[in-house]
Amino acid sequence: VTMDFFWRLRKKIFKRWARNAFFPGWRVQLLRWCGFSIGRDVYIADDIIIAEELVSRGLLTIGDRVSMAPRITLVTTSHPNDSRIRAFAPEKTGPIVIEADAWLGAGVVVLPGVTIGRGAVVGANSVVTHDVPPLHVVAGQPARTLRVLTPPPGWT
Repeated sequence: VTMDFFWRLRKKIFKRWARNAFFPGWRVQLLRWCGFSIGRDVYIADDIIIAEELVSRGLLTIGDRVSMAPRITLVTTSHPNDSRIRAFAPEKTGPIVIEADAWLGAGVVVLPGVTIGRGAVVGANSVVTHDVPPLHVVAGQPARTLRVLTPPPGWT
């Protein structure tokens, strides 16, 4: 039994506990213990799913004051497992970065390699397939820009 096995086991347990932790603060701390980079004052609602290879590290970064509604799915790795199409089907692995002050609505799915910019808003049940620029409001499947927010003077 290797240290890698224990790391994967620990990560699997903490992710499972985090998914339904009673207090949101516990959820954030458990996900930090999984090795994810999570900023200050982050709110993560119930039922978060992080689809990844358990051995991967550093593929999820969540900035300060990010707000995530229930049933968010973050996919950092996607492949057809042991299917016979694995040899020729596209596989995708990439980091997900959610910058400070972003807001993700209920049921959002974020695919590998996506950055959600600072202050961006992602509408409920959207599928984010490409980067979202800062302060953009996006929605849909795939998510597209609906409008751009104009912050008040001095917003930083």
